[in-house]
Amino acid sequence: MNVSDLRAVADGRLQLTRFGLGCAPLAGLYEPASDAQAQAVLQAAWDAGLRCFDTAPYYGYTASEHRVGRFLRDRPRESFVLSTKVGRLMRADAGVPAMDNGWARPLPFRPHFDYGYDAVMRSFEDSLQRLGLARIDILLVHDIGRLTHGDAHAAHWQALTRGGGFRALETLRREGRIAAFGLGVNEAAVVHDSLQEAQLDCVLLAGRYTLLEQGALRLLDECARRGTAIIVGGPFNSGLLAGNGKFDYADAPPALLARADALRRTCGEFDVPLPAAALQFPLAHAAVASCVAGMRDARQVAQNLAWFEQPIPAALWTALRSRGLVAEAAPCPGDER
Repeated sequence: MNVSDLRAVADGRLQLTRFGLGCAPLAGLYEPASDAQAQAVLQAAWDAGLRCFDTAPYYGYTASEHRVGRFLRDRPRESFVLSTKVGRLMRADAGVPAMDNGWARPLPFRPHFDYGYDAVMRSFEDSLQRLGLARIDILLVHDIGRLTHGDAHAAHWQALTRGGGFRALETLRREGRIAAFGLGVNEAAVVHDSLQEAQLDCVLLAGRYTLLEQGALRLLDECARRGTAIIVGGPFNSGLLAGNGKFDYADAPPALLARADALRRTCGEFDVPLPAAALQFPLAHAAVASCVAGMRDARQVAQNLAWFEQPIPAALWTALRSRGLVAEAAPCPGDER
C-alpha cells in the first residue's frame, strides 16, 4: 500500500490519498509549534505524496487554518483535498491564556459552540478567509455528541437538526461551494444518529476504529452499505499505540496499557513495529477511504510514511485474531473474505 494511492468518495466528486495529514499539531497541541516548523511538516508531507489535509478553526484557535492556508494557496487547487470544520465560532478575546484547552500558544480567539444554520454559514465564510481559498472540499461538523457536550447535547443536536445546521451544509453542497460534508467526531453513537438525519458523504472518526479497539465495527459496516466514507483519525489512539502511554488525550488505564503491550509483543514476533500495524489495519475495512495522522516534524513524517508502506506478513493478522487482540469479524489487510 502506498500513501498516495487514491480512493473515490462523495459519489466520485473527490479522490482521497490513503494517508493524510492531521493539522492539529501544526497549531501547537500540547507544545509550541512555530510557523517555520508547520511549513516544514506541510512541505515534507507534500513531497511524500500526501494530498489530504484536515484542519479546523478550533486548532490553535484559528492558527492551524492560517498555517495550512498559507501553504496550500500556492498549490494547484485541484491537486489536494482540504477539510475543515464547523460547530465552533471563534470570537476575539485578548485574555486567552497559554495552554488553553491544550493549545500551547493559541491565537487571541475563544471558541463558542453553535451548530445552527447561521453559525454554520458564518463559520464556513470565516474559514475561507483564514485559509485564503475560494473553496473548501469537505466540511465536517466538529465534536457533536453526548460524550463531548453532556447535558448540553440536546440543545446542540436541536441546533444541528431542527435549527438548520445540516440544512446549511446541504445548501453549500448543492450550490457546489463544498464537495462533501459529514462529521468530525470521536464517538460512534452520534454518527449513527446523524445518518438518520442527513446524507453524510464521509465521517472523520477519531480513535474509535483502530488496532486497539473495534467497537465501531457495526457502524462502519452500516457506513459501507450507505456509501458513507470513513476517514480514520487518531490511528494511534492519542499515542498509546506509538508508545506514549496516552489514550483519549489522558493517561491510559492499566487494562489498555496491557492490551497495547500484548499487541506490541505479538507484532514484535513478526519483526513489525506496532505503529506500522496500527496505521495499516483500519484501511482493510471497505468503508475506510483514508487515514489521517498528526505529525510534528519532518522526521515524524518520514517515519509514519515508512510504517504505512512497510510490508506486513499475513501471519501477523492471523496471530492477532487467534489471540483475541483483533475482533474476529474485523477485516484485516490481505483478507480475501
